[in-house]
Amino acid sequence: MPSYDSSRARFRLADRHIAVFAHLLDGETPPEQLWESLVELQRIGLVGEEGELAPLLRDLLGALADPMLLIQVEVTGEHGPVNHGVVVGQEAVFSHDGWPGEEESEYVSIEPNTLVWELARKVNLHRGDKPEEGAEEVRLATRMAALDAAFVALEEPGADDDATRESVRKALVEADPALQDPDLSRFLELVVSLNATWRITTAWDGRHEGQESTMIRALAVWDCGPLGYWIREQPEEPIMPGQVGPDTALVLAKSTAGEVWEKITDLLPDKEELNIRGE
Repeated sequence: MPSYDSSRARFRLADRHIAVFAHLLDGETPPEQLWESLVELQRIGLVGEEGELAPLLRDLLGALADPMLLIQVEVTGEHGPVNHGVVVGQEAVFSHDGWPGEEESEYVSIEPNTLVWELARKVNLHRGDKPEEGAEEVRLATRMAALDAAFVALEEPGADDDATRESVRKALVEADPALQDPDLSRFLELVVSLNATWRITTAWDGRHEGQESTMIRALAVWDCGPLGYWIREQPEEPIMPGQVGPDTALVLAKSTAGEVWEKITDLLPDKEELNIRGE
């Protein structure tokens, strides 16, 4: 069920409720499959009997209807993928958080200058150990087939941790014989220690080679708990449907929380890149 908290201008809404608002903003009657959603919104007072929208929705719907910047955050952990995001409108910025197994997301207004902090919160970015001075770059390279095989092996854990690791190691060797120690052992430990994988995608209307175009930037990271953060350099984001297969290269680069923070910051366009009305 949808709900709202007027004291903090926050809302709990599912995609189907957003779809109802879109139809009403366009002066359309929502289709039959959205009638139940419409009734739910009417029941809590966000939509009137004649389809009028509550004034409390003005900032949220203004941002959704005319966004300058859309940010999608997909986090995949123990409970599967969960989607979060941010909508930057002309006059307001709204962040939304999903929850595993629940249909609704919580939409809440935030200040624009907290945007990087908000994205870091969504991916649970924490400070790690300070990197050693002059430490060498560490990269691991294999194929997506190896990762898929490792995940299949993890779905049937062994009698103990050692048995599970041996099962994953065997799966990796069979899927990518070119993966040898020490990289084999290191990749094995990354997979076993994996807390979550996440990616942030930003999109806005801009210009490319003199033509108006949708601009997209993205970042994909593995959060491997005590083994730290690893940026997925290949397959390179953004990934289009059907682009990745078993033979696609998988390259991970060891990183730090500070470096990840900087890369999140780099995902955001500069002010002059955005279409800001009145400027």
